[in-house]
Amino acid sequence: MAVAAVLLGGGAVGCGGEAGGESGTEDLAKLAPAAAMEKVAEESEGITSLRYRVTGTVPEKGSLRAEASMKAKPAAMTMVMTLAGARKGQLDIRFIDEAIYLGGSGIDSSKLGGKGWVRASPAVWGRGAADNKSYGVLPRSLEVSPVVQSTFLAGSQDVRRVGTETVDGAKAVHYRGTVTSRELRAAQSADKGKDAWDARTERVDQFVNLGIDGTLTMDLWVDGDDHPKQFRVQGKTYPTQNDTDDGTLDLTVTFLDINQKVTVKAPPADDTTELGG
Repeated sequence: MAVAAVLLGGGAVGCGGEAGGESGTEDLAKLAPAAAMEKVAEESEGITSLRYRVTGTVPEKGSLRAEASMKAKPAAMTMVMTLAGARKGQLDIRFIDEAIYLGGSGIDSSKLGGKGWVRASPAVWGRGAADNKSYGVLPRSLEVSPVVQSTFLAGSQDVRRVGTETVDGAKAVHYRGTVTSRELRAAQSADKGKDAWDARTERVDQFVNLGIDGTLTMDLWVDGDDHPKQFRVQGKTYPTQNDTDDGTLDLTVTFLDINQKVTVKAPPADDTTELGG
């Protein structure tokens, strides 16, 4: 929590177009909902980079909006996040080479010693619940990979197709369902193949990172390439000392570009100070 507490004080986000076309969404809609979710999960394994937007409410920080880009190998992420109710400004957050860099107008500049950025390490984003570390800068739900989050309904027992809608200019099939940690673990146990086991284990780990107390409700919109276009997650989380809004999680993530080039660069060394340095 050191970076957030020291620097923020009282407070301080492609796929556009009809990917795959209308025929792709029609083909997906012909599948049973559970089979469609498995297909989407399989296709998501081929996503190596992503540009996305996040809006909603998280227990630790309240309302927020963020735009981000990430890549899988080597793992890196860059995000600009704005918190409602925080003092005016934005946070510019970068994860690269297992370090976190924090800059932007939302930082208390008096804490930076004349520099524009602060660096802390080790820092990890996009892994399981036990591995992520963002020094309290990111809420738990934004430490999770949005690609993995989008596959949670592959463990749902009640997923259903709602209809076909347009999301950010793309035609998409809308699914809705609920999922629990127990259901994801049961699906994990049912798979004996190594690849399937690894994918489902990652899904369980990242679900745990959300801190859901009971059932998560999820809406998922899938484009004509069987890729997630948008998803919304809602639920109550286990209470923590930093909770706002009674532990309410309500986030919508929209995929803006998939598998396009993403570059994340560390800020200039001469404009960066080390946490505690």
